[in-house]
Amino acid sequence: MRKLTYFIACSIDGFIGDPEGDASAMMRFVDEEFFAFLKTEYPETLPTHGRRPLGIDDLPNRRFDTVVQGRASYDIALKDGIASPYAHLREYVASRTLKESPDPNVEIIADDLVGRVRELKAEDGGLGIYLCGGSVLAGEVLDEIDELVIKTYPIVQGAGMPMFGAGFSVTEFALESVRTFKNGVLVRTYSRKR
Repeated sequence: MRKLTYFIACSIDGFIGDPEGDASAMMRFVDEEFFAFLKTEYPETLPTHGRRPLGIDDLPNRRFDTVVQGRASYDIALKDGIASPYAHLREYVASRTLKESPDPNVEIIADDLVGRVRELKAEDGGLGIYLCGGSVLAGEVLDEIDELVIKTYPIVQGAGMPMFGAGFSVTEFALESVRTFKNGVLVRTYSRKR
């Protein structure tokens, strides 16, 4: 069984973006030390169009071979004319409104999202599934998430898009590790208690 990992950036108070989902306030914390961590530990989470100019397009996938993202997250790249933001992975976009995929590498999941995620998890393979965002998607597949990797940036937003756009539910995870960086960023890894 492959793991579904929600690899997400958030503020101290648990927001992954402003009320419209813009997370650009967090980008300034991707300094040399933190970028080296991402490049070494999670290179496949860096979008293809960002990897090429940085000269790291040839880095192998370490943890994931598949990405699932929501429509709002996907639209960020699409608005810039990038129809396959994770071309180095198998790409899935959960959307009830996007009728046709703008790229042959991107499969649209319009119905039975949880069922499709379960199918992906049941596939053979050594690498897992990267849940890229966003909030509503994470809320819909919360019961399928096996691991949380939360990059917490040292800012408080006060309001915005929460990590999970879902109704009230208590779901327990166990803390596996915490990594700290000089710029104040924390990366916490949790595994689901089942």
